[in-house]
Amino acid sequence: MAGAMTVDGGIVRIDRPMPWVGRLLSLPLLAASGYLLWNVALGLRQDFFGFGRLADDLVPVLVFTGFGLLVGIPGLILLTFRYFVVLNETLRQIVITRQFGPLNIRSSRNLADYHFISVIDDYDTDLTTYDVNLCGNKGIEPITLQSFTRREEADQLASEIGRVLKLPARDYVGTEPDAD
Repeated sequence: MAGAMTVDGGIVRIDRPMPWVGRLLSLPLLAASGYLLWNVALGLRQDFFGFGRLADDLVPVLVFTGFGLLVGIPGLILLTFRYFVVLNETLRQIVITRQFGPLNIRSSRNLADYHFISVIDDYDTDLTTYDVNLCGNKGIEPITLQSFTRREEADQLASEIGRVLKLPARDYVGTEPDAD
């Protein structure tokens, strides 16, 4: 949990790490993409140095390039995916960032719409996870800040964030969810 939250004055940044399985799944996709694009490069080298004609190899080059990019782009997204939430106490703003390599997708929300921090469980009897959420009134979508496998870690993060943002932390583990 040490790397989950950083505090710099009135700014709290909560990183949600990518599971290692997602990063591991990106490797076969990147390897297949590399193989296809390597074959395209070999074919183009032969065509440009007089061992073949580009007109004869144009369709396979385009197909292999398309498949290489079609397989490689999801692999690159899986490998470089990052998700973090920045809570700015001075501007009273929340910025949720999903980053895929050089592409950033940001959504901004007003911190005044959120009134408490909740710790909930997922009701799974085999492997229970405890989510720390920033919650508001009815109709406001909660923001999942972090997930833990141990309840103590979730309670600790919720109390730290609550202390920094001056919001109450509520533990709803074991209670029934609302109808909404």
